[in-house]
Amino acid sequence: MKTLVSKIESVLINFEAIASLLLRLAVGVAFIIHGYNKFPLPPEGLIEYFDLSPALASLVAISELTSGVVLIIGGFIKNPYGNYLTRLAGLTIVIIMTNIFIVAHSDWFINKALFTSPQIFLFIGGLFFLIKGNRK
Repeated sequence: MKTLVSKIESVLINFEAIASLLLRLAVGVAFIIHGYNKFPLPPEGLIEYFDLSPALASLVAISELTSGVVLIIGGFIKNPYGNYLTRLAGLTIVIIMTNIFIVAHSDWFINKALFTSPQIFLFIGGLFFLIKGNRK
């Protein structure tokens, strides 16, 4: 009986690693796409719609693209640097998403629009990797 339980636990641990990898890829690719869509720099849409300076609008686009790439790459580095990169990408994602909620979607706080938008899941994904890093 004990060996059956240990075999089941071993399988579940492998599924947990796959689940974490899938979440990492989904959030990372989403941020890469969001950032890439703002190129060429400076992104005129951000400048016009949010009245951002060209430098700040470019920083947003580069930060989105870079955080997605770093989140994915950080998962494949199996040492403290990979953990650090994952947490740094998670922090960047949380900061970006928090500002998006405050600036672009301030009318969404604690209502149906917030919880039915993809943005809340990107925020939670960033928060997950900020807290978890690369720990198993």
